Amino acid sequence: MSRARLLVGAAVLVALIAFFAAGGTRYLSFEALKAQHAALQARYAAHPYLVAAAFFFAYIAVTGLSLPGAALLTLAAGALFGLAWGTVLVSFASTLGATVAFLLSRFVLREWVKKRFAGRLAAIDRGVARDGGFYLFLLRLTPAVPFFVINVAMGVTAMRARTFYWVSQLGMLPATLVFTNAGTRLAAIGSPRDVLSWPLLGALLALGLFPLAAKKAGDLLRARRVYARWPRPRRFERNLVVIGAGSAGLVAAYIGAALRARVTLIEKARMGGDCLNTGCVPSKALLRAARLAADIGKAGEYGLRDARAQVDFAAVMQRVQRVVREIEPHDSAARYASLGVECLHGEARITSPWTVTVDGRRTITTRAIVIAAGARPVVPALPGLARGEVLTSDNLWDLRELPRRLVVLGGGPVGCELAQAFARLGSQVTLVEMQERLLSREDRDVSALLAERFAAEGIDVRLGHRALRVEAGRVLVCEAAGGEVRLAFDRLLCALGRVANTSGYGLEELGIPVTAARTVETNDFLQTVYPNIYACGDVAGPWQFTHTAAHQAWYAAVNALFAPWRRLRVDNRVIPWATFTDPEVARVGLNETQAAEQGRRYETSVYRLDELDRALAEGAPHGMVKVLSAPGSDRILGVTIVGERAGDLIAEFVLAIKHGIGLKKILGTIHVYPTFAEAAKQTAGVWRRAHAPARVLAALERFHAWMRD
Repeated sequence: MSRARLLVGAAVLVALIAFFAAGGTRYLSFEALKAQHAALQARYAAHPYLVAAAFFFAYIAVTGLSLPGAALLTLAAGALFGLAWGTVLVSFASTLGATVAFLLSRFVLREWVKKRFAGRLAAIDRGVARDGGFYLFLLRLTPAVPFFVINVAMGVTAMRARTFYWVSQLGMLPATLVFTNAGTRLAAIGSPRDVLSWPLLGALLALGLFPLAAKKAGDLLRARRVYARWPRPRRFERNLVVIGAGSAGLVAAYIGAALRARVTLIEKARMGGDCLNTGCVPSKALLRAARLAADIGKAGEYGLRDARAQVDFAAVMQRVQRVVREIEPHDSAARYASLGVECLHGEARITSPWTVTVDGRRTITTRAIVIAAGARPVVPALPGLARGEVLTSDNLWDLRELPRRLVVLGGGPVGCELAQAFARLGSQVTLVEMQERLLSREDRDVSALLAERFAAEGIDVRLGHRALRVEAGRVLVCEAAGGEVRLAFDRLLCALGRVANTSGYGLEELGIPVTAARTVETNDFLQTVYPNIYACGDVAGPWQFTHTAAHQAWYAAVNALFAPWRRLRVDNRVIPWATFTDPEVARVGLNETQAAEQGRRYETSVYRLDELDRALAEGAPHGMVKVLSAPGSDRILGVTIVGERAGDLIAEFVLAIKHGIGLKKILGTIHVYPTFAEAAKQTAGVWRRAHAPARVLAALERFHAWMRD
């Protein structure tokens, strides 16, 4: 905390202590008000403007410093100034004082809270940006929560001061009127408790709940308006229909069946979706073969002579398909049918909020629908590009002949993984990336490490190159800093990301909107504009990972089955991911690039894997573990790992961030030696050494010197 914040906080604390030490509560008591009532009225009659001004600023001071007595001063306003002027004075003074308390809290506490609870505060800030004014209004109308608590709590959030001011003034007006009116009858009141009778408390509570009820009624009205043109079936055949049997769809169907709901799962292509058939599973099988070829090529470094590998690319791809077939039963229709899920093969189309047709023949009525339609590779409209010959992550697996010259468009995770794999299997690979570095979402040092490895393996990395056109069917023309560059190829692989599948199954007819990123638009509960239709996985975004698809699918299924009685907001606070290059790159939470963009302060602890015993023994002494922590704290803000098994090593840090485990506890946890997992403890040790208590250590040195005498 800065010196200015400490000084302001100390000044407020001193003022509070002085107030109570001087017996300030005696002057802000009901008995004192009644005793001085006549004298105050006489003074007001003699000096009306002076007394009104003094009262106004005193009220601001009391509420600004969160002192007890605001209710009493409101009674005094009614007794001195009458209902009209008393209400005006109190309304503005109380709001200004509350805003002063709000700003003091923001100045003194927000940065400290942000450092300590960044993840939770970020989620609260998002909620405040969306509905903060509404909920502040509810709190102001309902006197159950002390107003000074509201002032301090809201000051810690990102609510704008202007919003806080006008919502507070409007929300506090009913209670101000009640207390000011009671003050006009001060002689008839025995104590402040007489003001808040049970009927009055009930009325204020009803007034406070009215906006919430109105909001719920508005939601119901909007839902009725959305559903108005669609006839609702009298009963439903299914509790849930899931469209798409990829990662998200399979999990949604599984959860529904596990909760004993009647579920239908519809898939037009292959069960398992992209992950099983064209994504995670085949790509990792291909990477394994490429890694083995690279390891055999380095066998001499391990003392193994005459080790050679002749790549039979057709056999490599046959093994890839064999691995897919081995895993296929896990995602098969037979397995899901045994769990109680009705699995249908065909094209689904949503024909109303409660009906789905399959191949235009069978219509299923359902209480809820989960859209898990996945995504497809992006193929740019380059002049001269024959789309049928372009390789993508969808059709790549049909190859049986290794391309001699392969150009890979895209330096993101998929492009980097496949470029390295084909280079290790014997292709001459050129990787073309429009950005100035690979893996542009990662830190620059991470990009540099990967680029260095690619260069060492003979991959021609062309950064800052924008593809313009294809000439003669086999030459890619790119725009670069030095002018146009021509790159010859035998096959061209597009790895420019994926776009959600949002057409062809009824979204347009129902008027379900999509976002600027071309994903299905959903709220925090994964509901579309129709509250009983949900979307999850790649089709909903913003992430396109198997694990996030499964994560969202759990929420979508539970919400679809139990809304409106129970709904769960999706928890997206801790999302890890990995790029399975060699070395692997894994991350969770903030990296330095994001922290700089957000203006977040942080400390960095870096442990390089060339110091790790197991990495040296394995011949993999490359990479690092980089931890970002809150300044002066061991709380982890984010972790990036580059190196062997980074995708596995990140799990410990995911758990730590999710459950608030700091670096001190990681340092105090036994890790098996020698393992790569020790890198987590070693990184915690780097942090500990940077925060060694110098004075304590100096005192210990003197103590041990004394013990030697």
